[in-house]
Amino acid sequence: MAELLIELFSEEIPARMQAKAAEDLKTLMTDALKAAGLAFEAADAYATPRRLVLTVTGLPVVTPDVSEERRGPRADAPEKAIEGFLKGAGVTLDQCEKREDPKGTFLYAVIEKKGQKTADVVAKALEDAIRNFPWPKSQRWGAGSLRWVRPLQSILALLDGAVVPVSVDGIVAGNTTRGHRFMAPDMFAVADFADYKDKLLAHKVMLDPADRMALIENAAQSLAADKGLTLVEDKGLLAEVAGLVEWPVPLMGGFDPAFLDVPEEVLIQTMRKDQKYFVARDAAGKLAPVFITVANIVPSDGGQMVAAGNERVLTARLSDAKFFWETDLKVTLESRLPKLEEIVFHIKLGTVAERVERMVKLAGALADACGADRAEAERAARLAKADLVSGMVGEFPEVQGAMGRYYALRQGESAAVADAIKEHYSPLGPNDACPTAPVSIAVALAEKLDTLVGFFGIDEKPTGSKDPYALRRAALGIIRLIVENKLRVNLRFVIRKAAELYGIGFDDERSSSVSIQLIEFFHDRLSHQFRDEGIRHDMVAASMMFGKELESNLTRLKNRVAALRDFLATDDGVNLLAGYKRAANIIAKSGKDVFAEPTAALLQMDEERALFDKAVNEGAAVNAALEAEDFEGAMKILAGFRKPIDAFFDAVLVNADDEAVRDNRYALLHSFKNAVDRVADFSLIEG
Repeated sequence: MAELLIELFSEEIPARMQAKAAEDLKTLMTDALKAAGLAFEAADAYATPRRLVLTVTGLPVVTPDVSEERRGPRADAPEKAIEGFLKGAGVTLDQCEKREDPKGTFLYAVIEKKGQKTADVVAKALEDAIRNFPWPKSQRWGAGSLRWVRPLQSILALLDGAVVPVSVDGIVAGNTTRGHRFMAPDMFAVADFADYKDKLLAHKVMLDPADRMALIENAAQSLAADKGLTLVEDKGLLAEVAGLVEWPVPLMGGFDPAFLDVPEEVLIQTMRKDQKYFVARDAAGKLAPVFITVANIVPSDGGQMVAAGNERVLTARLSDAKFFWETDLKVTLESRLPKLEEIVFHIKLGTVAERVERMVKLAGALADACGADRAEAERAARLAKADLVSGMVGEFPEVQGAMGRYYALRQGESAAVADAIKEHYSPLGPNDACPTAPVSIAVALAEKLDTLVGFFGIDEKPTGSKDPYALRRAALGIIRLIVENKLRVNLRFVIRKAAELYGIGFDDERSSSVSIQLIEFFHDRLSHQFRDEGIRHDMVAASMMFGKELESNLTRLKNRVAALRDFLATDDGVNLLAGYKRAANIIAKSGKDVFAEPTAALLQMDEERALFDKAVNEGAAVNAALEAEDFEGAMKILAGFRKPIDAFFDAVLVNADDEAVRDNRYALLHSFKNAVDRVADFSLIEG
């Protein structure tokens, strides 16, 4: 069995594209191999800043012979139809068989294909992959027509140690590559993947991104620990930096502690985003005046010059940040509000200043439901967007909200107002913390409702994978704010309220339409969220039978679904569902739509009486538990039905000869079914 090794060597590939590009190369090549009938044992892909690498092991050296039988037209079909078939199959009429079947005599061609060399298959597949590689951005260079993310410089392609005969746009595949750009740039030949990996390492290139990440993380932790500090974990930055270097060498530098007066969000953002530096904290949890950068060479002086150069660059950036911070503090948030009138939120939805006015009224309307002080909620909503026109946010947009909080505290706003200014964007995603402070919740809900209602009102809804205004995220944010804080918020009411605030553009008909669309949108988002939590769609459907709960009480709906999921994971739940299904089938076959209440006097057997006691007497207990929104309690009561219903079916003949007794037994089963249906529509549950 042969081993395939491919390396596509180019100028620097952007770090954010490397992982997907490696997977794309693997997919393109392995799909082509499978399509040619070539099985293999394993395939692995790697990326460094300058190379994409694929290795496939366990390949046969030739593809298997293939015998294919193809049915053609009837033997007496028009001449042109027969010619077309013969041409497509690559055979002559003499080479075809005529076979009889019930519909007539048909032509059959048996096409024998001899296996081809795997090297030829790889050559064709590799050329196709290179010419059609799905880079998100690519370029042409020189006089050639090939497009690649950056100029492609060489192709290494070896199958079982031999060079694969492929040439793309004048680049002829060979068995050579080169090492680190600065420390080992000479060409060298390789024989196979093991040889390739060993020689790369000898030429100062770590091939596996996971190895580079591990080295950076461990070395950075050690550098921080040596100073009594703790490295701030940042997996995203770690992956990005590992994609910038082939031979990572972490180094520590420092900056003037005077810059620590600037909010740490700004300092971290400056170091992380602009310079790709890691940061560390001291024992008290405060940001330390140091940074850890990762060089791509082994410095001859131990890194002093590299660190010094980075310190000079960082000092300039932090000086800018300090200037913006000190300048912004000279102006209050309130005095910045008029500038929001100059910023267009959306051409059809007015300015940011108009949006703020709507948020103020909506946050006030939501305050009671959130347990917030109305005046504070309105105050926070009014100031929430003011930092957008500050110098700092203009320079560092990522710290909007956070800067508003700092400015608010400096000008004497309450902590609740300041925190709400920072948190009104949250939650930004499933991993982002959800606000829990009442004022923050009210403003965050107002901001997201205004967004959703506005864009649905102008028919700018998400389509397919496109969601340019992050409306799905806004809806999930509202769901989290309501459910995680156990709020009682009527969605339909607040949607209508938000629509009213848009004024003349939203008449009653538009408001009603937007409300209906948004309730459906929330329904979809909630269903997706349940699915992500591993809850089956049928359980969600069974709980959503209480349709109004989605719009009137999301918290109750969520609890009901969770309790149903947990109940059906137990033996009692599974057996009760089976008993329910059996009872429902018997009732359906009875042809009756209306049932009287079961009569105790007509009960003849102990098993009937036991089920009667449960269905009639404990039905009230189920209702009480549901009224108290104790869904777990309601499920426990239902679990008590399991033995009586099993015993009933084991001992009682429903279709008794006596009509009165028979009807009473139907009524008893109907009572049992009704008791269960109060909790969820079990008829919608599969199984």
